[in-house]
Amino acid sequence: MLRRLVIGLLSAMIGLFIVPTAATAQQQVLTWTAGNSVTQYLSAPATAVAGTATVIFDNSRAAGNTTGMPHTLTFDTTTPGYNHDVDLNITANPYDENGGYYEAEITLTPGTYRYHCVIPGHGMMVGELVVTADGGDPDPDTTAPEVAAAVTGQQDDDGDYLGSAEVAITATDAGSGVDAVEYSLDGGEFLAYDGPVAVTEIGGHTVDYRATDVAGNTAEGSVSFAIVEDADPDTTAPEVAAAVTGEQDDDGDYVGSAEVAITATDADSGVAAIEYSLDGGEYTHYHMAVVVAEVGGHTVDYRATDVAGNTAEGSVSFTIVEEAGPDPDTTAPEVGAEVAGERNDDGDYVGSVEVAITATDAGSGVDVVEYSLDGGEFLAYDGPVAVAEVGGHTVDYRATDLAGNTAEGGVSFTIVEEAGPDPDTTAPEVGAEVAGERNDDGDYVGSVEVAVTATDAGSGVDVVEYSLDGGEFVAYDGPVAVTEVGGHTVDYRATDVAGNTAEGGVSFTIVQEGEPGDCPDGRATVTIDGIDTGVANADLGDGCTINDLIDEAGDYENHGQFVRHVGDVVRPLADDGILTQREVGAILRAAARSQIGR
Repeated sequence: MLRRLVIGLLSAMIGLFIVPTAATAQQQVLTWTAGNSVTQYLSAPATAVAGTATVIFDNSRAAGNTTGMPHTLTFDTTTPGYNHDVDLNITANPYDENGGYYEAEITLTPGTYRYHCVIPGHGMMVGELVVTADGGDPDPDTTAPEVAAAVTGQQDDDGDYLGSAEVAITATDAGSGVDAVEYSLDGGEFLAYDGPVAVTEIGGHTVDYRATDVAGNTAEGSVSFAIVEDADPDTTAPEVAAAVTGEQDDDGDYVGSAEVAITATDADSGVAAIEYSLDGGEYTHYHMAVVVAEVGGHTVDYRATDVAGNTAEGSVSFTIVEEAGPDPDTTAPEVGAEVAGERNDDGDYVGSVEVAITATDAGSGVDVVEYSLDGGEFLAYDGPVAVAEVGGHTVDYRATDLAGNTAEGGVSFTIVEEAGPDPDTTAPEVGAEVAGERNDDGDYVGSVEVAVTATDAGSGVDVVEYSLDGGEFVAYDGPVAVTEVGGHTVDYRATDVAGNTAEGGVSFTIVQEGEPGDCPDGRATVTIDGIDTGVANADLGDGCTINDLIDEAGDYENHGQFVRHVGDVVRPLADDGILTQREVGAILRAAARSQIGR
């Protein structure tokens, strides 16, 4: 019964992405999406086939989460009646390191899995995944469910029920699982069963009931009874109350959100229904704590009705305020500098110095450290500043934290010439090596790394710089990675502390990975298996487009491998600013909906 109710409810509220049951296990991609709601996933699969499957959990901005709301996708491994052999618990939000997009591999067995969101306040985000045997029906379920009904209530000596009775229906199915439970009162229309049926009309009654499993097998039954007038009828309303819980501030207001739990008891005929209304809205059936997160004043009206029709009401009011943010950082960093080098008897530095700058910030953290030599432009500090020019010098420095607070300072010193007849007039020795996979033509496939080395036996190497393809010279701090297809030149130079400079250069060509060939896919928008994403099919600068890299005609072992391939193609394009995260999401969803690899 629960399976039918939960899946039916979710199907009515959201559009489900359903993997066809005719698909093989290796082809399955099961996609869940989440957004700003705490009551439902935006989409979720309802059925699958046994075997391996790729799970996609998308809680990104592109999928519809515009508030940064975190969600989880958790498979239930404790509730009786469900499969417990998949341990999956993914937490995602649009601002995490994956942008809220996650993939996982799982193995499914025939039966029913229950999934839900475990974050407090998200309790209604729940559903079921029904898994059939691989291939559809090699072992079809041909056995009807087991269904029964029990009548309860106060009875007289003749076995008739006094004033009212309740009929509770139970159904189980060890095969494909129960899909629907229904009942008919006194020959009326069959209705979906969602709880004990209360009957209060005096006279004889018959409740017909039936249960249908997922495979379509149906079992039926019937129960008859009589209701007579109660000499001492129930005229007492139930006892009903509500409790509000959540973090409160000093004023008693709730911070961020609150939960309202309603309880009701009736010692006579028993509670038949509990309902609530939020802020004057329509009364709704109560089945779990009501989560309220909107900032402002709220009122929850509630009522409980017993089987005899007596009703009790109540109301609770409260206020929700925004969560307080951290105290702003208004304290500037601590910044200082030390000058190191050989000094003479007058305290001047001989030949050269190095100025090391340090900065710390206990609040928001240091964002940037900069320096200026002799009143020049401030530059980013990335290591000790070497100064070798003879004369007086001043190094001004500053540090700025993430909150924008800045601290400044400065040091002054004098450099004198080194004693001795042999000043360093020899330039450093500098060279470069190009590393990477090469093809038969000597071109590099996909990418290269250029490593620059420099040595100086005199005053020592002061700085090493490089320029890529005629661009501005920048400080060299490790091998230079080049990935763009085409011809390239890396010029390099090294300067020693005495100011002597040596230069050089290397040239090479990078070609695409795989077989060379034209890139003919010039469609205006990215289209996968006929699904137009609406995203511009951008030229990537080498004559190839996004669709060329996606390679719909490639050889993929299964659909999941194709979807992962598309992700590997488009995510770097987002890192390079060619695509937005929303466009990445649109392309991935089109890949998941396609038939490629199936």
